Amino acid sequence: MKQVYKKAIWVWSFILLLFATPVMGQLNLPSGSQVATVSQRVGISDIKVTYSRPSVNGREIWGALVPYGMNNLGFGTAEESPWRAGANENTIIEFSSDVKIEGKDLAAGTYGLHMVIKEDGGATIIFSKNHTAWGSYFYEPSEDALKVDVTTKEVAHTEQLTFSINDVTATTATVALNWEKKQIPFTVEVDVPTIVLNDIRQKLQNSPGFNRQTWEQAANYALNNDGDLNEALGWINGTIEGQFYSQKNFNNLSIKAGILTKQGKTAEANAVMDEALGMATVFQTHAYGRQLIAQNDKERAMKIFKLNAKNHKGQWPVDFGLARAHAAMGNYKTALKHLKIAAGRAPDQPNKDAIAGYLVQLEKGEDIN
Repeated sequence: MKQVYKKAIWVWSFILLLFATPVMGQLNLPSGSQVATVSQRVGISDIKVTYSRPSVNGREIWGALVPYGMNNLGFGTAEESPWRAGANENTIIEFSSDVKIEGKDLAAGTYGLHMVIKEDGGATIIFSKNHTAWGSYFYEPSEDALKVDVTTKEVAHTEQLTFSINDVTATTATVALNWEKKQIPFTVEVDVPTIVLNDIRQKLQNSPGFNRQTWEQAANYALNNDGDLNEALGWINGTIEGQFYSQKNFNNLSIKAGILTKQGKTAEANAVMDEALGMATVFQTHAYGRQLIAQNDKERAMKIFKLNAKNHKGQWPVDFGLARAHAAMGNYKTALKHLKIAAGRAPDQPNKDAIAGYLVQLEKGEDIN
């Protein structure tokens, strides 16, 4: 009887142990290496890194705590493992759109981020399709989505391991791991115009497409970001006529003129712009004149600034525009006369100050454009 009792106690103790272990694992307790997240938007695409932050804490890091090369960690299924680029769980990196890493293609998605640190100052960055495993203990080379080699840098001491996303431009960003006195950076490049235009095409088929301004924005983006000009022309024509939301205005006519100009259809573009100018404010006309000066079309710029003076007589930007037009053509004496009139009509101090600077330039015989 005692033997049966002892056996029952042992069985129940074992069952309780089985159930107790996962319960203990579910407690929300602080970790010695705190979890952190860093993110950055490039264009309309997001980059996000989630990682745990160990401290140096007086330890030797490179070649010791983090061994060089691939290593057998003594646990898990991997015969050789890279470093998990942090502590605890797998370091994770996410891309909401397709990207290039150091010039190599990587599809949108979530990846386990690993690194192989080399003694010669280099490193290999590994993007694994498996991002749910713990650390690098179960690393499998066949699950690699991409491997790139980079050069590490020596930097000021960083006590806690830190990922940062720096040097952000319109289409690129640099993701960097800093720890102890080493930085491990890699460049992420995003094909922003292609991604934006694909997003635009999708949105135009949904609720945003039932709005004239959306199509105007789409055409204007394509115009200024090397999109398909024929596609952009179709978008803008829809805003001008033929759709329930169509309404001809200065904005959509000027976008159409810009597309035609880029297609080399200058005469057609000028005709469209002449129609747009009949609807333009004094400031819209002034801006178009300045655009023509920037394009070195001085004769047409003069014509536009004179038209502005005729249509908006006495308004302060008129003489400012005429001053710019005459200065562009080298008529500094006439430009000076118009600029002095503009100085007397300027509505606020910032404009008065700007004009004062231009007056000095003209008196020296310098162009103000």
